[in-house]
Amino acid sequence: MPTNRSTTSSNVSRFPAPTSAGAPSRQQLQVPAHALPHRTPRELLTMARHGLEEAAEIRADGMRYATAHLAALRAAAAVLAARAVPAAPGRRSRVTSVWSLLVLVAPELTEWASFFAAGASKRSAAEAGIPRVVSAREADDLMRAAEQFIAVIEVALGYSYQPRLEGLAS
Repeated sequence: MPTNRSTTSSNVSRFPAPTSAGAPSRQQLQVPAHALPHRTPRELLTMARHGLEEAAEIRADGMRYATAHLAALRAAAAVLAARAVPAAPGRRSRVTSVWSLLVLVAPELTEWASFFAAGASKRSAAEAGIPRVVSAREADDLMRAAEQFIAVIEVALGYSYQPRLEGLAS
């Protein structure tokens, strides 16, 4: 699992910001429009958080793993939605994974991208219903990693997250 150094303020400041004129900055990635997320970064982060909540309630290890991995994918897509710009129309490029695109848009997240990319085949196998693809510990470890990753992305994109406090009077 990547180290937690990605949460330091010095790393957050290296995140490329979109330019106000709409032209891509030197660090922004041009991505074919069909490969860009069709949701806002905030929507994707909300979906990622809901995915983690859902994963926490799943008893089957493989599905818990797959659901947590999907939550991390949604957080990575939030970075793409915030930082990538549509490329000029032209020939469609070959399919590229979110993790590969994330490294190009946010090189400081390379360790995270490598970590989650390495688990993609296990996620696919778990989603296909193959038994005993992951252990309970692997599923729990991935859930914790996805939680950390989503928090890193929220800070990097300037969003704050406050967990719901159950049982409080309104």
